[in-house]
Amino acid sequence: MPQATVHLLRHGEVHNPDRVLYGRLPDFHLSELGQEMAGVLAGHFSDRAAQGAKLVHLVASPLTRAQETAQPIADALNLEIVTEARIIEAANYFEGLKVSKAELLKPKHWVHLRNPLRPSWGEPYKEQSARVLAAVQDARLKAIELGGDGAEAILVSHQLPIWATRLSAENKPLWHDPRKRECTLTSLTSLVFDDAGTIVRVDYSEPAAALLPGAASTPGA
Repeated sequence: MPQATVHLLRHGEVHNPDRVLYGRLPDFHLSELGQEMAGVLAGHFSDRAAQGAKLVHLVASPLTRAQETAQPIADALNLEIVTEARIIEAANYFEGLKVSKAELLKPKHWVHLRNPLRPSWGEPYKEQSARVLAAVQDARLKAIELGGDGAEAILVSHQLPIWATRLSAENKPLWHDPRKRECTLTSLTSLVFDDAGTIVRVDYSEPAAALLPGAASTPGA
C-alpha cells in the first residue's frame, strides 16, 4: 500500500478573555490573532501544494475553533472540511473553570486529582490516543484513495489529544507535565506512514512561529 502523511494541526488562538478551561464548550471562536495564524497555515499548505505536495483530505474536530482554523485551508486548497468527532478535545472535569492553584486546593476537587497518570480529572490518555489514531488511520486510507502514493491529510484537532497521540506513536509513557508539551498553537505534528500503514517517523513544525510570542494559551486547549 502507498505511503502517506497525516498532519495533526492544533487550532489557532481562541478569544478567551476570562481565561477559562473551555474544553468542549461551544462557541469559543478564534481571536483576531488566531484567525491570522489560520491564514498563515493556509498559505503554508498552499505553497506546499504549489510545490507538488498531494494535500487531498481535510478533517476537523466539530468544535468551533477547529472548524474556523480549517476554513482558510479549505478555501486555499479547494477542499471540503470533513467533521470528525474522534479528534475532539479531551473531556475534562474542570471545563468552564479558571484553573488556578487556589481553585485546585478546594476540597471538592481533590477526588478528581487522585491519579495524575490516568488522569483522574478527565478522559484517560489511552482513550484519547486510541480514538485519534483510529481517525488518523482512516484519514490515511482516504488520502491514499484520493491522491495515491505520497498523499497527505490534515486533521485539525486540539493540544492534549495531539500530544497523547504523539507520545503513543513514539512509544513513550502517556503521563506528562502539561507545561512541557511540544504542541504550540497552529503547530503541525506529522505522522509519516510506510506502505504497511506503520508510523515510521513523527515530524514537528511551527509554520506560524512568528505569531506565537504573546499569544494566549490555555493548557489542554
